[in-house]
Parts: sequence; structure tokens; C-alpha cells
Amino acid sequence: MFPCALNGAARFWMKHCTSPRAFSTPRSRFVLGIETSCDETGAAVLDETGVIRGESLHSQKKTHLDTGGIIPTVAQRLHRENISRVVQEALDRSGIEPSELTAVATTVKPGLALSLGVGLDFSLKFVRLHEKPFIPIHHMEAHALTVKMLHPVDFPFLVLLVSGGHSLLALAKGIDEFLLLGQTLDVAAGDTLDKIARRLSLRNHPECSTLSGGQAIELLAKEGDRLAFHFKAPMGQLYDCNFSFAGLRNQVTMAINKKEREEGVEKGHLLSCVKDIAAASQHTVASHIAKRTHRAILFCKSKGLLPQHNPTLVVSGGVASNEYIRQTLKIVTDATGLHLLCPPTKFCTDNGVMIAWNGIERLKQRKGIMSYTEEVNYEPKAPLGLDITSEVKDATIKLPPLKLRINS
Repeated sequence: MFPCALNGAARFWMKHCTSPRAFSTPRSRFVLGIETSCDETGAAVLDETGVIRGESLHSQKKTHLDTGGIIPTVAQRLHRENISRVVQEALDRSGIEPSELTAVATTVKPGLALSLGVGLDFSLKFVRLHEKPFIPIHHMEAHALTVKMLHPVDFPFLVLLVSGGHSLLALAKGIDEFLLLGQTLDVAAGDTLDKIARRLSLRNHPECSTLSGGQAIELLAKEGDRLAFHFKAPMGQLYDCNFSFAGLRNQVTMAINKKEREEGVEKGHLLSCVKDIAAASQHTVASHIAKRTHRAILFCKSKGLLPQHNPTLVVSGGVASNEYIRQTLKIVTDATGLHLLCPPTKFCTDNGVMIAWNGIERLKQRKGIMSYTEEVNYEPKAPLGLDITSEVKDATIKLPPLKLRINS
């Protein structure tokens, strides 16, 4: 059973599994997942096979588009206004009563402190009311493991997580065992694309008014000439797997300033070359991500960290839904013999499903399950796994030539 006799979680299980038969033929287990790490209020009920019994999601995207970015206090208020309804909708759609739940899993790290606090406060009140075990979830671990709900992927596998707030590479060795190979040193890929879109005033473009910044860049880039502007790829002389996008954003801003002066366009109005800037920016971001991922693959292979049979790269996070970036990564995995797996777009962005699934996996392995009476804190800056980025840098792996030619 459990490694220590009758701790908080064990006492709960003894209370609700009152006969030996309950352990030998368990009824179906259900986990409620709750996600509020940033600007999406999500909830979902899953069974232990990964079937989504019910889900609900409230997106704050439109509000933050109108304000020009995520304001933590606004995100907090919107989470508070919607979390009760979102959770109840997920339960109603699942047909599962709170009394039938096996546990509640909630994102507690990392993320915006004010947003995490809303989800954690609601969840702790919920589990105490219904006397259910609580499973605190690491947001990035959940992103990394969502693919296992959809595909039979064995550990270990390489993970690339790229989103509005995160850019990192890690080796997943188990549900709670990760080796961090690289991470962003300044701003994340998604945040960079959003800020470029904002500087280009893409909200004023007739095709982009309802799109996020990254979505607008991807849409316009399809008709742009990426060769019309040359942006230097970041960190070309550093042989590690870390990411840096601040320099690229500065290059793009200077190019926009120059073109505005040349065209006599005031800030807030659209440039004639907006599609070309979008295409060049997207290509440089994609190229940087692909090269860092290429080095991570070569490092893992040199250290024997990936399986000989069917090694896999899993790509997730909101930016992972960008088709151009996926195509650049496909070139890398084809060249290195890896299998590329990307969850569907709806599972790449933040949602309650991935949190519930992470809870299911922890439930199966009896890891990180807490009693409803225990205290839990949120951690806005929590790292992922064991940091071996310096070891990657010391390996000084130089990349062989690889042409990233994408047909837009």
C-alpha cells in the first residue's frame, strides 16, 4: 500500500475503501482537474482511462486583447467571477457528483501568483467540503504529459514546451522526474510574438481583430516574404539549449521604427510590409527553437538518454499549435530519427483536461496525493525538474548544417 503507515492520504483511503474487496475490484476512478495558472479558467472530469467525461473553459483572451496584455489583477478578478460556474459546468456535463470523485487536481505552480491563488483557494474549499484527496499539479509537467492521454508513449522522451510564458526543453523520465536541458533566459516565445504583433498594431488589421498576437503573426506570415527582412538568430555562438528572444524583439522594433519613418506611417497604423515582418519574425523564432531542440536531441543521444527504439519528441504549449514552427521541428526530427508528437491544438493551450490527466497519472502511481486536511501553497516561480543546463553547455555540441526550408 503506502510507504508510511496511515499518513493523511492513507487515512483517507482507508476511510473510503472499507473492505479488502474495494482494493481488489476498485470502481472507476474520476479526477476533477482545475486550471487557473494564467488567463484561462478551466475544469474537466476524466476517468482513469483518459476519457473526458465533462469539461468547461472560460477564456479571458478578448479582455486581455482589449487591454493590450495580461494584467494580473484583471486576470484574478475574472478567475474569481467564473471559477465556480466553470467547475459546475464540467461536473454537470460529466454526470459525476462531487461525492463520486476520487480526487481533485489543481495547478499550484508555476504561473501568475494572483491567478494561482484563486484556483488553489477554490479547490481547497471544495475538497474540504466534500472530503476528497487533493493533488497539487505542476503546470509544465501537465503540459509535458498530456500526450500520454492520447498516445502510448513510454518514458523517457524529449519534451519541448513553448507558450506565452514558457520556453523550455526537458527529458521526461517519469511523471515527476525531469531533466531540464534548456529554458528561456529572458522572455518566452509566445510573449515575443504577442509583443511584435502589438507593435505592428495587428489588432487594427481586418483579418486579425479577434486573434491573439501569435495567431495574427501566423496568419499574416502565410502571405509574407520572410526574406524581405533579415533578423539575426539569437545566441548563435552559444552551444547550449537555452532560449533568448529579447534581442529579436529589439531587432524587429527597430525595423518597424525605420519603416514607419520611411513610409510616413504613425505608430498605431499598419505598414505596407506588415506581412513580410510577420513572416521574418516567425521564421527567426521557429529557427531558434528548432536549433535549440536539435542540440538537445544530439546531447541526449550522446549521453544515451533516449531509447534506441522509437525515440520521441513531444511538443506542447500554446505556441506549439503554430504550424510553421511544427514544420521546422519536423525537419529536425526527420533528420535525427525521432518521432514527433504534438497534441491537438485544444490540448496545447491551458485547460482543465491536462490537469485532470496529470492527476490521474499521479493517482495511479500514488504520488503526490494529499489529504484534504493538509495545507498547500502555490509557487509562481517553480522550476521544472533537475537543472542540467550547465552540463549541456559544457558538451559544446556544434550543429551540423540543416536547411529549414518551409513552404508557407
